[in-house]
Amino acid sequence: MPEPTKKTVSAFTKKPKTQTAEIGATVIFEAETEKPDVKVRWQRDSKDISSSYKYTISAEGNMHSLAINNVVQEDAVGYAIIAGVSKVKFELKIKESEVKEPQKAVSPDPAVAEPKPKETPSAPTESLAPDTSGTVSDGVAPESLPESHQPDTRQDLTGLFTEKPQSGEVNVGENITFVARVCGESLLKKPTVKWFKGKWMDLASKSGKHLQLKEHYDRNTKVYTFEMHIIAAKANFAGAYRCEVSSRDKFDSCNFDLAVHEARTTDGFDIRSAFRRTSISAGGKKKMGEPGSSTDAGEDSGELDFSALLKKRDSFLKTGPRAVHVSTESEVDIWEILQKAPPSEYEKIAFQHGITDLRGMLKRLKKMKKEEKKSAAFLRKLDPAYQVEKGHKIKMQIEVANPDAEVKWLKNGQEIHPTGSKYIFESIGNKRFLTINNCTLADDAAYTCLIGEEKTVTELFVKEPPVVIVRNLEDQMVMKGERVEFECEVSEEGAHVKWEKDGVELTRDESFKYRFKKDGCKHVLIINDVTKEDCGHYRVKTNGGQSLAELMVQEKQLEVYQSIADLTVKAKDQAVFKCEVSDENVKGVWYKNGVEVKPDARTHITHIGRIHKLTIDEVKPEDEADYTFVPEGYAFNLSAKLNFLEVKIDFVPRQDPPKIHLDCMGRTAESTILVVAGNKLRLDVPITGDPAPIVVWTKGEKVLTDSHGRVHVESTKGHCIFTIEGAERQDEGVYSVIVRNPAGEDTADINVKVVDVPDPPEAPRILSVGEDSCIVQWDPPLFDGGQPVIGYVLERKKKKSYRWMRLNFDPYKETTYEAKRMIEGVAYEMRVYAVNAIGMSRPSAASQPFVPVAPTSEPTGLCVEDISDTTISLKWRAPERIGSAELEGYGVEYCKEGSDEWIPAFKGLTDRTSVIIRDLPTGEKMQFRVRAYNMAGPSPPATLQQAVTIREIMQRPKIWVPRNLRQTLIKKVGDMINLVIPFQGKPRPQVTWTKNDEPLDPKQVSIRNSDTDTILFIRRSERKDSGKYDVQVQIENVEDRASVNIQIVDLPGPPQNLKVVDVWGFNVALEWKPPKDDGNCDITGYNIQKADKKTMEWYTVFEQYRRTNCVVSDLIMGNEYVFRVYAMNMVGLSPEPCLSKDSAYIQKTGIMYKPPSYKEHDFSEAPKFTHPLVSRSVIAGYSATLSCSVRGIPKPKITWYKNKMDISNEAKYRMFSNQGVLTLEIRKPCPFDGGVYMCKAINDSGEDVVECKLEVRQPQVTKEDSKK
Repeated sequence: MPEPTKKTVSAFTKKPKTQTAEIGATVIFEAETEKPDVKVRWQRDSKDISSSYKYTISAEGNMHSLAINNVVQEDAVGYAIIAGVSKVKFELKIKESEVKEPQKAVSPDPAVAEPKPKETPSAPTESLAPDTSGTVSDGVAPESLPESHQPDTRQDLTGLFTEKPQSGEVNVGENITFVARVCGESLLKKPTVKWFKGKWMDLASKSGKHLQLKEHYDRNTKVYTFEMHIIAAKANFAGAYRCEVSSRDKFDSCNFDLAVHEARTTDGFDIRSAFRRTSISAGGKKKMGEPGSSTDAGEDSGELDFSALLKKRDSFLKTGPRAVHVSTESEVDIWEILQKAPPSEYEKIAFQHGITDLRGMLKRLKKMKKEEKKSAAFLRKLDPAYQVEKGHKIKMQIEVANPDAEVKWLKNGQEIHPTGSKYIFESIGNKRFLTINNCTLADDAAYTCLIGEEKTVTELFVKEPPVVIVRNLEDQMVMKGERVEFECEVSEEGAHVKWEKDGVELTRDESFKYRFKKDGCKHVLIINDVTKEDCGHYRVKTNGGQSLAELMVQEKQLEVYQSIADLTVKAKDQAVFKCEVSDENVKGVWYKNGVEVKPDARTHITHIGRIHKLTIDEVKPEDEADYTFVPEGYAFNLSAKLNFLEVKIDFVPRQDPPKIHLDCMGRTAESTILVVAGNKLRLDVPITGDPAPIVVWTKGEKVLTDSHGRVHVESTKGHCIFTIEGAERQDEGVYSVIVRNPAGEDTADINVKVVDVPDPPEAPRILSVGEDSCIVQWDPPLFDGGQPVIGYVLERKKKKSYRWMRLNFDPYKETTYEAKRMIEGVAYEMRVYAVNAIGMSRPSAASQPFVPVAPTSEPTGLCVEDISDTTISLKWRAPERIGSAELEGYGVEYCKEGSDEWIPAFKGLTDRTSVIIRDLPTGEKMQFRVRAYNMAGPSPPATLQQAVTIREIMQRPKIWVPRNLRQTLIKKVGDMINLVIPFQGKPRPQVTWTKNDEPLDPKQVSIRNSDTDTILFIRRSERKDSGKYDVQVQIENVEDRASVNIQIVDLPGPPQNLKVVDVWGFNVALEWKPPKDDGNCDITGYNIQKADKKTMEWYTVFEQYRRTNCVVSDLIMGNEYVFRVYAMNMVGLSPEPCLSKDSAYIQKTGIMYKPPSYKEHDFSEAPKFTHPLVSRSVIAGYSATLSCSVRGIPKPKITWYKNKMDISNEAKYRMFSNQGVLTLEIRKPCPFDGGVYMCKAINDSGEDVVECKLEVRQPQVTKEDSKK
């Protein structure tokens, strides 16, 4: 009859169910367990998840819930909840919402971002960058394509990212932000994030006007947020971007795209502007090039253009929806000039036309020269090369001259036929498209488009994403001769990995020692017949990460869990010898008196697991012998003796009293029978008596019968048998057997002791940790199983692993153990087994997780910064070696000289590298030390070289007057005055302020003093606050003084006595006197105004006029004028003007004014150089300038010469003249530009010449550069 199937009992009374939710919502899964306070685990894709900003896990009694916040598309995966051995799986499905595309690609806060409908552009647009991202262009919306043609933009949240930056779109001039988030809960250090554009451009060096990189850390959620802000986007910002994050041995990366849309028509574009540098105008301001020009770092740092326009020049010159025309500023075609010019003229042409990227143009020119004749079939050919990431799609485009022309597409010379959805051929007007979906490495090839006899060729490069390690290697401890398998799982099937042992790469050898196995994403390293030499660290590497594990090999040491025991049996009974060893694979041989035992009809040899049995049925006298079990491969044996009991019953008269025969029982010296828990206890007691006696078994006062389940009592002729099936600890005790018959009775006591494996010890405690070790301690088990504990076995594992590795094979007798050979910075757990003569206990609970770290090195640079009668100020620098654990702080201690009692200077630790210790005994010699602390404990101390006496050191007083106060301080009335005057001196000096040798008014002036400075403060200054302020610092009889002059200025008063002195023609002469109040500063000028008496509208005649008289001209005949004058100083104009008492009337009958005749002065002057040229020595390749200054009237004509040859028309030189300062700029001189330079100035009055020598040196090449 088959055994009934055992029904599995679930630990859950209420199970979570699959739910459907919209993007951005919060989903809650609930479960109810049968028992309260059961520990459960939640999983996502078979990986444990913990509480974070994304997941909220709660437990209350037997109710458990998981909340998923801000649901996104990547959350639509499988989930599970585990309690004990019960596991319930469920799913989260995402319901597509109608409006789901936000205006921007990434919102800085995904929890707040609100999706907005995306506006359809009025006209189709194309990006300036090549369409390598696989997006659909030419006015075809991506939504209108079949599902198989849609670009695959899914990004699974694997590796380090908890949120990856998503592809986005932006209009020209607008801003966009890309956000990446990394969970730092499992990271020991802050991760490093790099942003790239394209394949190689690191954007960290481009931060500036258009690009900003920001980061912040949320201590509550332990999430790092990294943001890339693109400000005022330009068309050339479009393209592929990449974000990389790394932390120690972990690595992850994410690719995304940026599309930039702009208006249909744009300003003219000059292809040469992509090669020009930013020019400097005469005014010293930067002059930007044409649209699309590249710029140097500076005000426009953050430009993302890296001359991509050169590679795609044809796309700018063709007509289309976004035609960009060549600028009509110049009719010169640089490409045509370079094609016709000899190579020796390239540098000169580049210099004349402002081309700096000559190398890039020559590469492009080389490709253009290969296309000698213009194609008649193609209006636009394929680009030289395309690049696409593995798994994405690529679209190639050409334009044909004949819209009806038939084209053929070839791959490596073989024609491509449309098969399924892999290749898609499109024809729109005169455009032809080839789309390759789901690109693989097999698509990395040369592609040709053929029209008749003409063709265009390109290459497609398929870029593999970095392969990351999904499941790490695990440490292993094995026995010598066993087979070891190191297994890891990577993110890509068929990826190439490299195996290393202690830094040396492993390869297949002829002995097949190492074998490498691939199974999809799994990679396995197999080591056959391991030896002690195979111990070490094994590492697997990919192009995106690595994993490390340790292999430990132990010699085989066989342990005997149960030895065979002596047996005494009688005829026809069965004898069983049984032993148990630690290795179930060990075989053995049984011997009888040194002769190997062969199995036969009565003799059976069995080996099941770790248990070996020799069974002899129907024992005969000749079976009595010494039996031995010898394990194969080990130099020891187990022996026992079989005693044959022959019961001889002599004739006894009837009414023979009962008798118990215990002489032949297998007893110990203490008459105690030992039985191992779980084994069968059988007491076979021979008895005699006539008539047959009645047998009663008792334990204490309790009579034992067959009704007790596991207890069986049986009486036969001459024997009474007592059996207990599966002995337990409570079966231990004294058993009494009583036999009675009419002739009497007999009693015997049998002491039975049940022995078992010990109870598991309590969870071990980690006392301390080192760089690669820890010291663990535990308490002995509460129950030793009835046998003394002979030792302990320890195991360890990495926190995130499920594999325990044994640390010792021989029982360790102490309760404190030092575990070594661990990896610093990795979290571990420990557990302990107790071992006695019976066997090994169950494992203890795991210890608290710990990380092996070493204390830091000692702090450096400990010194005394300051000292007084009761305090001392110390400072130091951080330790040179911090290690993998964070620095928790510093502890400072002190002790008296000659004493060993170190006293903490303060409670706890300090994060600062300086400290002030107070309340120290004056005059006492003290020693100080500083130690750095991390989770491993204190570092070695940094101690002062000698003891320090706590006493104030006399320091001479000295006032340090700030530079701005060494001259008169000028302030306006009402301004606040705050003077900080630092000083030095110990002990604290006495500070005294005076003004003009008189004490200060405390109502107007406030004085605040400290140990290092004094402050004079006037909240609202007045004119009377002007004067000389003296400050004095004094220590006993030593003092120092300093003075500060303060001038409070105000608006001046009005001028005085303005009067009309004379009137003639259309002119009026005025005269006045300076104001009585000049505002406590010099009068800088006057403002004179006039007004017609008819309108009384005032007009300014002179501003900032310095004299006290003037002539007002150009007055209107027949009008009468009045005048007024304002005074002006550094503060401003006087509040009130001075008005003229008299008016001036301009007569209608004009009087002819005859100006006096003067002899005209001759101002002409021959040229003369006021500053000569200076001989210079410059380095080749760096622009140089020669400067001098000249004076002459009229302005002389300047001519520059090199070796007496006129260089005015040479393109290599530029000449400047500014206010008589002459400059000659030599662009990137070479050794041939050295020589004698001369500057000649000529005018009508004469000429002058100045000259100098210029030496051009070659740059020195160091040994390091030459090696490169």
